[in-house]
Amino acid sequence: MLTDHVDFAGLRHHGDVEAQPGLLDFAVNVQGAAPPRWLRDRLVSALDSLGRYPAAADERHARETVAARHGVAPDHVLTLAGGAEGFALLPRLEPRLAAVVHPSFTEPEFALREAGIPVHRVLLEPPYALDPTLVPEEADLVVIGNPTNPTSVLHPAEVVRALLRPGRIVVVDEAFMDAVPGEPESLAAEAGEGLLVLRSLTKTWALAGLRCGYLLGAPEVLGRLVRGRAHWPVGTLQLTAIAATASPRALAETAARAAEIGEHRMAMVAQLTGAGVAVRSPAEAPFLLLEVERGEILREYLRRHGIAVRRGDTFPGLGPGHMRVAVRPPADVDRLVEAFGNAGRLV
Repeated sequence: MLTDHVDFAGLRHHGDVEAQPGLLDFAVNVQGAAPPRWLRDRLVSALDSLGRYPAAADERHARETVAARHGVAPDHVLTLAGGAEGFALLPRLEPRLAAVVHPSFTEPEFALREAGIPVHRVLLEPPYALDPTLVPEEADLVVIGNPTNPTSVLHPAEVVRALLRPGRIVVVDEAFMDAVPGEPESLAAEAGEGLLVLRSLTKTWALAGLRCGYLLGAPEVLGRLVRGRAHWPVGTLQLTAIAATASPRALAETAARAAEIGEHRMAMVAQLTGAGVAVRSPAEAPFLLLEVERGEILREYLRRHGIAVRRGDTFPGLGPGHMRVAVRPPADVDRLVEAFGNAGRLV
């Protein structure tokens, strides 16, 4: 549907607004408070090079390491100052009509609309499974998250491939794919002329403050994205982090962390449903979509009792009865469940 009125402030609302200092944070999907020690040590070792501009060799090394990680050529890799920068570059593709599959991360729609690109919202109904036939044939740019934020749905790769058309570019936001054991539905290795795949390092590696990620796609398409981009757009520390987190050591750690997140998610679903909280399923990401009554009042109650959750009504297709909660260890979930129980008696 083409919308005449768009809540731009809502599109720019993110969980960090809710996650104020001192609150138990279920609002932001970052895993942990800081990068692991070995990664911090790698970043510290790069500090001595900050007196010079980012070196072409560092950029090349980052692209080559990412390329080896995904089985693509280095010229199919574009390093980014955060995954959000990738969305900010999309208007440079100059699509005639962009289709954004919702509910989903709202930055792509914001960037496209701010640039004056017509946007068609493809609103999925529960259980939020992708139906490619809902995307207008005339859309020459399609954006979808996989797994999708905030629904936690992991779309089958074959269904996402069904979006591909001659003359169309499909952008798959795989910011949370590394939290899925084995990444079975990833299309990263297939990125090419009609397929862009975006990855973020923010969530798994607790690097939200450093801003680093990358895009995978055909060199010709990536070239269109960077036309007019500032020189040295990705700094030395960012390039260091991009290369380090694509290394074999990092991939082994990623696999272990994905397995742990899966165990915590299963336990969390059991704890919440056992307490009478409605959890949307299937869920495959490091967060869960909840359906609650009197959502605004409940969120405020949780905040007063030291817990931050992500409101759901700023995601197109969701309403005030939705909230997103990050997957956390059982001890933290105990506090959330207890608060839900107390709130049910009071609100």
